[in-house]
Amino acid sequence: MVDVDAVAAELYGLRPEEFTAARDARAAAARKAGQRAEAKRIAALHRPTRAVWAANRLARADADQARHLLEIGQGLYEAHRTLSGEDLRKLSHQQHVVIAAMAGEARRLAGEAGEELSAGVQREVEQILRSVLADPGAADAWARGVLAKAPPQAVGFAEVAPEPGAEPRPPQHEREQERKPERKPRAEPGPKRQPEPEPEGKPRTGRKPKAEPESDPESDPEPDAGEAERTSREAARAEEALARAETEREQARTGLGALDEEIGRLEERLDRARAERERLAAVAQDAERRHREAEREAKAARAEARKARRR
Repeated sequence: MVDVDAVAAELYGLRPEEFTAARDARAAAARKAGQRAEAKRIAALHRPTRAVWAANRLARADADQARHLLEIGQGLYEAHRTLSGEDLRKLSHQQHVVIAAMAGEARRLAGEAGEELSAGVQREVEQILRSVLADPGAADAWARGVLAKAPPQAVGFAEVAPEPGAEPRPPQHEREQERKPERKPRAEPGPKRQPEPEPEGKPRTGRKPKAEPESDPESDPEPDAGEAERTSREAARAEEALARAETEREQARTGLGALDEEIGRLEERLDRARAERERLAAVAQDAERRHREAEREAKAARAEARKARRR
C-alpha cells in the first residue's frame, strides 16, 4: 500500500527541478501496483516554486523555530480578538523580526543545497511566512514541510472580529496609573470664621440646598456598537502598523550598518588591488625594458651570424 503522505514528504524535500520527474515516477509505480486512487493523488501534487521550496526546507530544518513563529501568530490572533493593543504591538514586532531572520536562514539553507535565492525570492519567502499565520491549513502543511503552493497574501489579523463586549485595553503603564488612588491636597488650617449674628426680630432659618438639575435618561446618547467595533479595528490596525514601522526602521538601520561594513571591506580590497596594480605595472615596465634589450641583442646576434656566413 502506497503511503501518499510519505511520498509527498519525500517529494517536497527535493529541489524544484527534481520534483516533476520523481512525482511522475512515483505515480507510475503506484499505477503499476494497481493503486489507481493513490496514483491519481500523487500525480496531482503541485510542483513548488523556489520560494515555497525554500520555506518548506526552513520548516524541515528547524521545527522548533517554525513552532515558535506559529505560536506568535496565535498570540496575534488572540490580541486582535481581545483588542489588546500592547500585546499586539509587542507580538507584531516579534513576528517581523522572526520572519526576517527566518527568511535569511532560508536563503542560507538554499545555498547549502546548491540553490541561490535572489532578493526577490527571499521577499516571497517572507510573504509566505506571514500568510501561513492567517491560514491554519497552510500553517499545518508548512510546519510539516509539505506546503504545495503559496497561500493568498495576508497582512495580518485586522479582519478578525473582536470578542463581544471587548474594549481596547490601554497599555500596562496607563492601567497601573489608573489603579493608583488620587491624592487630594490637604487644606491648610486657617482662622475660624465666627458665624454672623442674625438680625433681631427675624427668625433663624436654614439655607436650602440648590436643586440639582434632573437628568433625562432619554437625552443620554446610547453607545453605538458598530462605531465602537470600527474604532477598535482601526486601533488594532494602527498598533500593528506602528509595530511594523518600528521593525522596518530597525531592519533598515541594521541593513545600513551591514552596508557600511561591506563598503569598508570593499574599500580595503580596492586599496589592496590598487597597490597590486602598481606593483604589477612596475614589473611590466621592467619586463618591457628587458624585452627591448633582448630584442636588440638578438638583432645584433643575427647580424653577426649573417656576416659570418658571407665570409
